[in-house]
Amino acid sequence: MSRPMRAKTEPDSPAARRGPATPSYDWMPELRKAKAYEQILLDIIVGAQAPGERLDEQALIKRYKSGLAGVRDALGRLALEGLVVRRPRFGTTVAPLEIVEVRQAFEARALIEPQCAALAATHRTPDDIEALRRAFDGAQKAIAKRDYRALVAMDQRFHAAVARASRNPTLARILIPLQHKAARFWVFAMVENSEETSMADVERHQAVTRCIARGDVEGARAASLEALGDFSDNVMRTIAGGRVDMSRPASQVATAP
Repeated sequence: MSRPMRAKTEPDSPAARRGPATPSYDWMPELRKAKAYEQILLDIIVGAQAPGERLDEQALIKRYKSGLAGVRDALGRLALEGLVVRRPRFGTTVAPLEIVEVRQAFEARALIEPQCAALAATHRTPDDIEALRRAFDGAQKAIAKRDYRALVAMDQRFHAAVARASRNPTLARILIPLQHKAARFWVFAMVENSEETSMADVERHQAVTRCIARGDVEGARAASLEALGDFSDNVMRTIAGGRVDMSRPASQVATAP
């Protein structure tokens, strides 16, 4: 029996330039349209849902205008990420802020995220590049207004776009929860930053985008590592210096005029 013939892909053809087929990213919140998950996640990161706070399902349904299934799905995913703690007969609470845990998260990200950026430089598509370039749209205005919730959302979009562009769901599944944990501490560091420092941080992210867009594998790796190094150093200096009260909800700090 003869085999069906497959179309031959030339090295310089559009199909070849697109790289491998896009894997399934149904687990990512943007694609699943899990609005309850996104909203609860942001509130945990900025401290509107404070460490140790009990999360009542009915209250969450009302607050986020979601159904019970959506809220339960969100809490289940957040529990897997270590952002909430679920105990039988006690319910669900926001996970505490642990310095050791965030240090470990930074160390793991330093190994994984530069590799994702390097892979993205190899496998990126025009849609990936567009998503990366648009991730920080409006950042200057948000920084001027000290709208840290908006900046956190931009940061989430950027790192999710890098993860997606890597075309490696295994690495992406590890990276995104690590980034979420680190972002909880980033909020405290952000209030220490001047507008110039915050814009410089955005520029480091955009340098990663430029390297990915031009297919510079080693440049993307180095730019990603540089951005992560500055991020972790800034956060650790802020916490170690005792300049923020870690028992105080970050939302109270981050929304200060």
